[in-house]
Amino acid sequence: MAAMAVSTVNPTEPWRFLVVDDEPDLVEVVCGALRHEGWDAVGAYDGREAVSAAATYRPDAVVLDMMLPDLDGMEVMRRIHASRPEVRVLFLTARDAVEDRIAGIAAGGDDYVAKPFSLDEVVVRLRSLVRRTARGRSGKAPGPDCLVVGDLVLDEAAREVTRGGEPIELSPKEFGLLHFLMRHPRQVLSKAQILAEVWSYDYGGQAHVVELYISYLRKKIDAGRPDSTRCASIL
Repeated sequence: MAAMAVSTVNPTEPWRFLVVDDEPDLVEVVCGALRHEGWDAVGAYDGREAVSAAATYRPDAVVLDMMLPDLDGMEVMRRIHASRPEVRVLFLTARDAVEDRIAGIAAGGDDYVAKPFSLDEVVVRLRSLVRRTARGRSGKAPGPDCLVVGDLVLDEAAREVTRGGEPIELSPKEFGLLHFLMRHPRQVLSKAQILAEVWSYDYGGQAHVVELYISYLRKKIDAGRPDSTRCASIL
């Protein structure tokens, strides 16, 4: 399994946010709230200014209105990601339709907040985004409680899984299955062995549950990745 590059940004430096909205007062209020958190923040008021600011300011994340007067938020994100795909994006959207929100996330956004919003909600969501990204930015080696296969890391103590620094949400049974497989990389394991270890009792005629859960893991671990980076060594 090919390892993926991990950002080596200094984790002691404050996060840099670009706040983009065509309402100057909103931009200033959001920037002020982010600076209060100890982060750096600058504003932009339309799509083209945002793209230019992203190139010079080099933010870690963008708080981005989806409806701007020149370019829409999706196009702004696409242009920023063309040169800096690691930049995180939190969309601000007045659109209530579920399909619009899904489209933003599917296109590469990380989260969204619907207008009108509270500053507290924006800050809480950005704190979560920073936490989710911190492991990938730190460049630190995995701790002693971690199992590592390529860029896939399972933290036994924290019961967390990441790949290339990105968190992967697993159910307890999926976590247990992955833990067992990562303890035996490149080994041929029978369904009976897996059932005995992970499910702790005989499933009788339900041995197909192993194949089912392995398919769940593959979808989550390999989501959006080319064949060359998939986890064939353990799955």
